[in-house]
Amino acid sequence: MNQNIQEIIKPLGIQSLNKMQEDVLASYPNFDELVILSNTGSGKTLAFLLPLLLHFDKENTHTQAMIIVPSRELALQIDEVFRKFNSGYKVTLCYGGHKREIEEQNLLQEPTLIIGTAGRIADHIRRKNINFFSIETLILDEYDKNLELGFTEEISFIVNSLKSVRKKILSSATIAKEIPNFIKISNPHIINHLVSADDIAFQKVEVKTLHTKEKDKINDLTSLLCFIGHKPTIVFCNHRDAVERVAKLLYEKGIQVSYYHGGMEQRERESELFAFKNGTSNLLITTDLASRGLDIKGIRYIIHYHLPATEDVYTHRNGRTARMDDFGTVVILLSPEENLPTYITEEIEEIKFAENLPLPTKTEWSTLHVSLGKKDKVNKIDIVGFFGQRAKLKSDDIGLIEVKDFYAFVAIRKNKVSDVLRLIKDEKLKNKKVKIGNATAMVRNI
Repeated sequence: MNQNIQEIIKPLGIQSLNKMQEDVLASYPNFDELVILSNTGSGKTLAFLLPLLLHFDKENTHTQAMIIVPSRELALQIDEVFRKFNSGYKVTLCYGGHKREIEEQNLLQEPTLIIGTAGRIADHIRRKNINFFSIETLILDEYDKNLELGFTEEISFIVNSLKSVRKKILSSATIAKEIPNFIKISNPHIINHLVSADDIAFQKVEVKTLHTKEKDKINDLTSLLCFIGHKPTIVFCNHRDAVERVAKLLYEKGIQVSYYHGGMEQRERESELFAFKNGTSNLLITTDLASRGLDIKGIRYIIHYHLPATEDVYTHRNGRTARMDDFGTVVILLSPEENLPTYITEEIEEIKFAENLPLPTKTEWSTLHVSLGKKDKVNKIDIVGFFGQRAKLKSDDIGLIEVKDFYAFVAIRKNKVSDVLRLIKDEKLKNKKVKIGNATAMVRNI
């Protein structure tokens, strides 16, 4: 592998590219239209970001590329990967739920790369906030989901507005029936690394069923979670109200839980996701909003509390586990009235476990909310220093830190939280007043 590429990917903790990523890198200079088909968790984000990075013109001060995604979570994930390159190229996010005024300010000094959802990007183009004449590369990530969610009008408008585009890249984990004409792709080079759902050995996914005793599956879900223990797990429900009901009932039974759906405020969603990522909770109850765009390492179990509506939904839910070289287990809960969907053709064994197992052990971490963020010139190093000096914490008492524009989240060992809140009550962070409290307690309304 090229020495330059090794240096670029080193901050990501990756030693080498996989075959799909190598194929994309080799194809990028030779084809103006690429379609990347590869299973979830196979590294498509790096596959299309790396050639972008290698071919950006350092002398060009205008926007050179745009990535359109179906959700804010996917935008944030791609942004996080791109920033880890430490390339010096400016990137700006544009998505609903983010203040448009902040984005407008960020767009005044043209970024090299814009990442965002179709609706918000189309809005900025109409307002003439984006210099779309300079954009030469357009990427539609999870393009089938963009179309499925009804963004066809906005995407058509964007494609027609970007007059200077020379390269188009589409990526997906499923094969769409066809690429709509308005995307204006005529003869794409297809890089197909999709693996059959039957190839369990490659995917390292074990699929099992659990037949519940009652139509209401909550008691059997509780027993299953006691069997799973502390292993990171995502439970998928089909509706927002079901997510909150299941989370509430499990919480009342003494199981630590995070929950996540599209009806929550952005800060609530970010707080719950961060609590799941940092180990405050090992369990996430969610809708299919989390079936794409979330790249959280080490998810061991996927539980289908409700049967997925389509095979694509089933595929994308399962794609949250066994990512890259990891492995995982999928469990499908079936009530007495339900059968396996017809698209699941392989033989699946019933999961077995003992009755009356103890509740999963409590985690060692809590998540604190800090009222200052990037716009206050606060970074992770500032936060580590603040909690180390003012709250007398050792480095291993501080876990993951995530800094947003106007606030931040910090994982702290649970047995230290009371002392921390007492010690920092009247302290300032970077000479600014700061409010710090328990993040999940601030937003939990189940």
